[in-house]
Amino acid sequence: MKRILIVEDDTALLSGLCRALTSKDVDTIGVESLQKAREQLIADKLSLVILDVNLPDGNGFDFLLYIKNEYNIPVIMLTANDLESDVVSGLEAGADDYITKPFSLAVLRARVNTQLRKPILKTENNKFIDGFYVFDFDNMEFYVDGVSTELSKTEQKLLRILTDNAGITLSRDKLVDRIWTDGAEYVDENALSVTIKRLRDKLNAKDSIKTVYGIGYMWVKNDEK
Repeated sequence: MKRILIVEDDTALLSGLCRALTSKDVDTIGVESLQKAREQLIADKLSLVILDVNLPDGNGFDFLLYIKNEYNIPVIMLTANDLESDVVSGLEAGADDYITKPFSLAVLRARVNTQLRKPILKTENNKFIDGFYVFDFDNMEFYVDGVSTELSKTEQKLLRILTDNAGITLSRDKLVDRIWTDGAEYVDENALSVTIKRLRDKLNAKDSIKTVYGIGYMWVKNDEK
């Protein structure tokens, strides 16, 4: 059974969405605030989140980042914020889809079904599986097409950040801040580039670790190459 969390403060719309998307294979949970959404994320194993932007206790874009940092769940933004800049902001923050109000219910169902069909990349025992890659971060075991590969601590840290945020472009500055957290006042500007190259070479991941020129890097999911 797939479970969809719908976060929408318009109670009539929320009720309608829950009815429209519930089926024999799909259960829906409707909440009207980010606080209740956080509680559901902790309490339930969810397959998808449908998220409004303008909510009474916070901003949906900020909550999107929280979901993507803490959980491996697809997110569809469903909002009246229909400016091109809003759509770009949502997608760059990691939204898997962005639908503006008013919307077609048939189109929403189709896009929901597309997200529900996508494989979940991270398993419950803290492994990341994507195509012929299997990364077991708990046991520090990394396999490429069944062959074990040794990674340095820095390479492991970089790989973990990239795969935890698969499909999201991470800036160079953010990666440097999160990898070199030992209090060093100065990090050679080439350190990240060198680590990226070594990781690509070791994992044969030229197509998986993508350079987004002028911004940073992204792990490209196998089904999106």
